[in-house]
Amino acid sequence: MTEVFDYDAELSRYHARLRAAAAVRTADRVLDIGCGTGQTTREAARAATAGSALGVDLSGPMVDRARRLSEGEGLRNVTFERADAQVHPFAPGDFTVGLSRFGTMFFSDPVVAFTNIGRALRPGARLVQLVWQAHDRQEWSGAVRQALTGGRMAQAGPGHAAFSLADPTVTAGTLTAAGFTAVEITEVREPVYYGPDAASARDALFELRMVQDVVAGLDAEETARALDRLQAMLDAHDTGDGVWFDSAAWLVTARRR
Repeated sequence: MTEVFDYDAELSRYHARLRAAAAVRTADRVLDIGCGTGQTTREAARAATAGSALGVDLSGPMVDRARRLSEGEGLRNVTFERADAQVHPFAPGDFTVGLSRFGTMFFSDPVVAFTNIGRALRPGARLVQLVWQAHDRQEWSGAVRQALTGGRMAQAGPGHAAFSLADPTVTAGTLTAAGFTAVEITEVREPVYYGPDAASARDALFELRMVQDVVAGLDAEETARALDRLQAMLDAHDTGDGVWFDSAAWLVTARRR
């Protein structure tokens, strides 16, 4: 079985923020975009006892795990599909709530993608999503790169896909162009979790390729020094209750026209 990074643990502090903002009601039909292993979808399904929840994600292993977890919990009103929300032919006007926990930043054409998502929502339906703020607001990105490079390149470039919705003005314009109204963007700051100890956090960083791509051009001696600096940084972030990094996100809400 393919192992996947535990994004649910990483984003545990943000999960409560999204749940409160989504405020799923009993009869809602929920579309979860970039659902990963389905934690947010399953929670929506448990709230929508007279409705349903559909989770979509590009990752086959994550969708497979989401299905297994749902079956284990005995949920009957939740389904999952491996699908690209940018182009997937959702039934028009089928959903009353769209939600996403850091799953909408990677669209190649955001206006096209959100227009497609909007078609799946009923008029007046809510869209609630969390997206990352700019790269220089993310300790999880900056501390790793600074340790690996010795401070020569402290942050990922602003063009990195994870930060494509970091500019609130651009995001609001994108959603408006895609047919949404009443766009509201609110700052949310929570720490993110990378493992119970420094060794686990290091393994997680390798799994996410946050290490290999930075040290790719270094020779063996430089790589060893970089990994020593990384270990020291992770040790410093080990709180005794796990390895945590500061982060900043936007909570974005809107309604389909």
